[in-house]
Amino acid sequence: MTQQQYVLSPDHDAHIASAIGKFFRRIIPMLALMLIVNQIDRANIGFVKAELQTDAGISAAAFGLGAGLFFIGYALFEVPSNMMLKKLGARVWLTRIMITWGMVVVLTGFVSTPLHFYLLRFLLGVAEAGFFPGVLFYFRQWVPNAWRGRATAMVLSATASAFLFSGPLTGAILMMHDVGGIAGWKWVMFMEGGGSMVIGLLAAFVLVSKPQGAKWLSDAEKQALAQQLALEDDAREEHAVKHGRWGLISDRSLLSYCLIFFTMTMTGYTLVFWLPQIIQRIQGFNSFETGLLTAVPWLFAIVALFLLGKATDRYRDKLDKGLGIAMLIAACGTFMATLGTPWFGFVAMIVACIGSKVSAAFFWPMPQSELPASIAAPGIALINSIGNLGGFFAPTVFGYLEMHTGSTTGGLYALTSVSVVTGLYLLLRRKPVPPAFGHTERNHVRQSSH
Repeated sequence: MTQQQYVLSPDHDAHIASAIGKFFRRIIPMLALMLIVNQIDRANIGFVKAELQTDAGISAAAFGLGAGLFFIGYALFEVPSNMMLKKLGARVWLTRIMITWGMVVVLTGFVSTPLHFYLLRFLLGVAEAGFFPGVLFYFRQWVPNAWRGRATAMVLSATASAFLFSGPLTGAILMMHDVGGIAGWKWVMFMEGGGSMVIGLLAAFVLVSKPQGAKWLSDAEKQALAQQLALEDDAREEHAVKHGRWGLISDRSLLSYCLIFFTMTMTGYTLVFWLPQIIQRIQGFNSFETGLLTAVPWLFAIVALFLLGKATDRYRDKLDKGLGIAMLIAACGTFMATLGTPWFGFVAMIVACIGSKVSAAFFWPMPQSELPASIAAPGIALINSIGNLGGFFAPTVFGYLEMHTGSTTGGLYALTSVSVVTGLYLLLRRKPVPPAFGHTERNHVRQSSH
């Protein structure tokens, strides 16, 4: 179907801009809050590592394995979860995910053996499976191409800002040690997991699965959004049919997306789990102050995401080159962290965090915009599922190397090598130019940049 087969209103572009503005004001803040809490619950295990190891008898290698098992459960249930979201809608499924992962986090407060730790980390992955790709697919049902990079950058900023709150919040809760005779790390799990359940219930009253169900949109805005999203879906399907389904997989390279995201998560989640430990080499700070220091690198990452958010929409044909540069920046940061004083390593972590988060801002608009509607939900989930196995591989190997060498240096060298190879591949490869902007999309790009 072509644009000419739709009867577009003279105010089509204005209605689109108005509708997206309302979506950004009403829905994005709730999604951002959910993603912030998601990252806090996923990463809090790194802050309680020492206390958990002492109470439950967990070694560095066992901790790395348990931290990584999360991603096994996550990967196994990622695609089925996204298919359920497509069937039941974002409001039902995203809130279900949040409430159940909150329950598992609360149960983690009762861990007493390594086996309990392994089981609950795996179950946390099962409970959370499909959440982030579900948010990305949710954008496919609401946000046209010209605004999708900006929307993605906003939620990625939320995941980075989680670490502004995660360190100080978790550090403050840890200082409740022995209040009521309960260990500080248990308070972390009880309070942060319980908060997730409450916010999940609140989200059920805020999220709207599709534009047609939004009472705060006018009929004209609903119609304009529906027409624009249908036009873009038709364009993707036409391109897919032209090259064939198997041709799409090899040309657009779902496998390539999976492998690229795999290397990105290796760096990202090792920073999440081991950044507090790296910062703890700086002497003279208590747990709360260490948490504040941990937040600083992510603050710089948020600023970088904010500055680059609109650029991902304006330069959609150069996203892979931007991704390659961002991964090389992350590699520089992880390599520098092995050199000099603890404070120099802290500065290096700022560079690594910027590179890691900006990489995601360049990466996700590519599959979001290029996958045809017929395979968007499972395709995005598959990329995230296989890619997130890097979150299992990296912490496991990192923990093993730390246990046998007594240092984080070997793991950081390994991450540096992987990021360098992937970054150079992206900069040197030749990628087919995506379909040119249509007149309507060019107008939307201009409007979304204001």
